[in-house]
Amino acid sequence: MAKRVYQVWKGNNKFFLGGRLIFGPDARSLVVTISLIIVPVIIFCVFVARHLRHEFAPRYNAGYAILVTAIVFTLYVLLILFQTSTRDPGIVPRNAHPPEEEFRHDTHVDIGGRQTPTLQLPRTKEVLVNGIPVKVKYCDTCMLYRPPRCSHCSICNNCVERFDHHCPWVGQCIGMRNYRFFFLFVSSATILCLYVFAMTGLYIKVLMDHSEGTIWKAMKESPVSVILMVYCFSALWFVGGLTGFHLYLMCTNQTTYENFRYRADRRMNVNDRGCLNNVAEVFCTTIQPSRNKFRDYVKEEEAQRISTTPPPRLSYMSDGHRAKVEDDLEFGGDLLKISQRHNVDDMEEIKGHLHGSDSVLDSVLDCRRQDDVQSQSWGRRSGSWGMTT
Repeated sequence: MAKRVYQVWKGNNKFFLGGRLIFGPDARSLVVTISLIIVPVIIFCVFVARHLRHEFAPRYNAGYAILVTAIVFTLYVLLILFQTSTRDPGIVPRNAHPPEEEFRHDTHVDIGGRQTPTLQLPRTKEVLVNGIPVKVKYCDTCMLYRPPRCSHCSICNNCVERFDHHCPWVGQCIGMRNYRFFFLFVSSATILCLYVFAMTGLYIKVLMDHSEGTIWKAMKESPVSVILMVYCFSALWFVGGLTGFHLYLMCTNQTTYENFRYRADRRMNVNDRGCLNNVAEVFCTTIQPSRNKFRDYVKEEEAQRISTTPPPRLSYMSDGHRAKVEDDLEFGGDLLKISQRHNVDDMEEIKGHLHGSDSVLDSVLDCRRQDDVQSQSWGRRSGSWGMTT
């Protein structure tokens, strides 16, 4: 029976509803986050908003508005949290093998003076971002050159476009496709904390007016209100601080990862296009569809290969080129197939130039067969080497 993509996905994500919802590996932390939102609001509605409703009901509808606003805004915060946690943050699809077009042919001279063919993969390459060359790195796990501003999340084991950070509170990476919802979530949670704090303070003021006493008497009359205000004040330092920090990042077109990693280097921010354009990039651009079709079917043999084959481990020299292959027999076979494919292309080109010169063609074929024998022995050596490391 054919499997779907999400069933053989090599990342650490958790899928629900047949691959329609995607979470990070720490999705259970969502239960804690939801509890931290719902429980204080329930306490507020029962011990504060209910009494304020009775207080203002004879004259105005303000008492009902306080209760309804708290409930509706809480549902909105939970909806934004759901949007942040259950969508693909911008995962870059993995490659089944290293990018063949990036391999470079080279010759390696052994101690005995014999030349053997080698294939080298550059560790980095340059791409243009707003007309400025930027280096992008090769990801050994996903076997691809990461797009600009992309990074590999060690928790989810995925490369994520415009990677900001992995948030344990939402149980998901924050990237290109859910950063907008993440900012709306933390900013909305900040407003909710301010609202509950202010309305609870209003209730204490009402208690003071009724008893014509001091604030201490009012606090003794409703200790739950005091606990609620302390909780909201503490939460404001967290979600309010996050809101302010990400507002700064958004206005300067940075990510949390870039800010913490490159702040000391004082690198020029090639992505900064001005405050208004940076904010418009977050809120006014169309969210691109996911690049992964998690519900698509994959062939059975491909599913088995993906689920059982570990990714190749590559090592590189200090000059940016691969020095050796540290992988299993299968990856050695992949490199051998790449080398043989280039040999076939070279032979077709030679035949086109010779136009029937059989004697010369035979000599070239003999040389090519010798090279293939050396390539096969090299592939076997590289494969056995990978099995022992």
